[in-house]
Amino acid sequence: MSNNYQAENITVLEGLEAVRKRPGMYIGTTSERGLHHLVWEIVDNSIDEALAGYCDKIIVNVLPDNIIEVIDNGRGIPTGIHPKYGKSALEIVLTVLHAGGKFENDNYKVSGGLHGVGVSVVNALSEWLEVEVQRDGKVWYQKYNRGIPVEPVKTIGETTVTGTKVRFKADYEIFETLIYNFETLDTRLKELAYLNKGLRIILTDKRKNPEVVADLKFDGGIIDYIKDVEKDNTALIKEPIYMSGEADGIVVEAVMIYNTNQRENIYSFVNNIHTIEGGTHVSGFRTALTRVINDVGKSQGFLKDKDGKLQGSDIREGLSAIVSIKIAQPQFEGQTKTKLGNSEVTGIVSNIVGTQLKMFLEDTPGDTKIIIDKVLNSKRAREAAQKARELVLRKSALEVGSLPGKLADCSSKNPDECEIYIVEGDSAGGSAKQGRDRRFQAILPLRGKILNVEKAGLHKALENAEIRAMITAFGAGMGDNFDISKLRYGKIILMTDADVDGAHIRTLLLTFFYRYMVELLHNGNIYIAQPPLYKIATGRTVQYAYDDKQLKFIVDNLEGENKKYVLQRYKGLGEMNPEQLWETTMDPDTRTFYQVKVDDAREADMIFDKLMGDKVEPRRQFIEDGAQFVKNLDI
Repeated sequence: MSNNYQAENITVLEGLEAVRKRPGMYIGTTSERGLHHLVWEIVDNSIDEALAGYCDKIIVNVLPDNIIEVIDNGRGIPTGIHPKYGKSALEIVLTVLHAGGKFENDNYKVSGGLHGVGVSVVNALSEWLEVEVQRDGKVWYQKYNRGIPVEPVKTIGETTVTGTKVRFKADYEIFETLIYNFETLDTRLKELAYLNKGLRIILTDKRKNPEVVADLKFDGGIIDYIKDVEKDNTALIKEPIYMSGEADGIVVEAVMIYNTNQRENIYSFVNNIHTIEGGTHVSGFRTALTRVINDVGKSQGFLKDKDGKLQGSDIREGLSAIVSIKIAQPQFEGQTKTKLGNSEVTGIVSNIVGTQLKMFLEDTPGDTKIIIDKVLNSKRAREAAQKARELVLRKSALEVGSLPGKLADCSSKNPDECEIYIVEGDSAGGSAKQGRDRRFQAILPLRGKILNVEKAGLHKALENAEIRAMITAFGAGMGDNFDISKLRYGKIILMTDADVDGAHIRTLLLTFFYRYMVELLHNGNIYIAQPPLYKIATGRTVQYAYDDKQLKFIVDNLEGENKKYVLQRYKGLGEMNPEQLWETTMDPDTRTFYQVKVDDAREADMIFDKLMGDKVEPRRQFIEDGAQFVKNLDI
């Protein structure tokens, strides 16, 4: 490395060159998720036209060769000459970062994206992009190669309508894959259609013969949305409770319903952006809910003095709700746009929701009684669980005496380097304890399958010895008391046998984490170990295969060299000696992990409820629908 660091060594990235150099800074990743992000950027522009009242139809086509086409009937991107830059505004929007019409409230009162980088970033990361604008009686056209205009903006025809068509092909030099997933596109576009009542979005997969079409339009808006979310649950009241209003330019919509489940699900949105961490709009909704249920319950005689004041957690048990607001100047906490920070929103949402919810409950005493009875049962269950909770959480997990006896802890106290293996059974636990690096690896063996928390309540979960052992070992609490800053291990690794029982145990563990420690998933603390399925020995040389494809590759090579080998199929981790377990599954230099994250919380929630919940029919339907794709069934 040269020490000659002078002015001429400074590199200036011009225009969209910076985007191509560091694409992850703009779209997060160049994986499949980043590929789909390109579509969202273009669609969001069309959605903003809909929010402004100029667009009621968006067409998204997936063309052969994975070309994306997005068409809307909005006003069309301006094409006139910009007075400052001396070129078409269309070209500026597509080639200059932070250029757009959303920074002033005159054009877009509400917008999901305020950075002005959307369409220009898509242009930069596309092998080619074409744009057609219908505006001012003419059809305007321009094409780009990797963000560079091929020619100036030109007119190619006349028109009597307005709108924008963008067609692009993602760049193979940038992305790991260029294949779009129809279900991923359908899920997000369906969500956008729900959140924008009356907007029609047509998604067509033209890669297939016959074409697959999703025509999405929901005149009921988020009422239809909550019905879709709740279709596999048993509702306690006949119809969802809908509330809406506007104050100080902030449009508020909320819908809620109670079901027989024991958890709370609140899905929140700001300008169509899913705020998975909530924010001030959710705080306002929760405040109103707690206040109104207590007030109406007492005024209607459903709550007695002996019942005391109901807590928010009691009231929200079994609640499913959607809270959506539209606001001109959203202030998000952090760049991820997952938590709203506008302080004025809390009071506005609380007033609108509180007023309308109170009117509904006073007008429907039958539904009110059902809700209050549900809440009182939740209160009694919470009180019954309180002693068990205190038993588990009262001692600091950092105190040696409070750690579970079967935990083989590590010597390091630094969470950043510490990791804990959750192991199936004492046999595998014994091998793992002997094979581990005691400095930073802890081992916690579980006996049998843990409780399915999707069916059991909190008090039942806290009575389960295996669950208590995990809570105590992690040291961060659970549920509303979970504090990730107190987590004792940066990595929590699930290491189970590679069979049906092992997969079931992993699912039960992930269900528990999702329901009571979901921050671990969002933060990326959960991993799944990948032990080998096969051992292939040739004399003193040993190779391991982690799947059938790898096994075939190794065996074919050995047979091609006329080498004799001994093949062993591992039925469980307990069959490995400590050295083998370390070498294949626990050594940081050679092991393979899968990190578990939840990108779509709503979809994940529905899947967990479907596969692990009380109702049999949705689970049966899921199995029947997926049966055709089953391979290598372990029976």
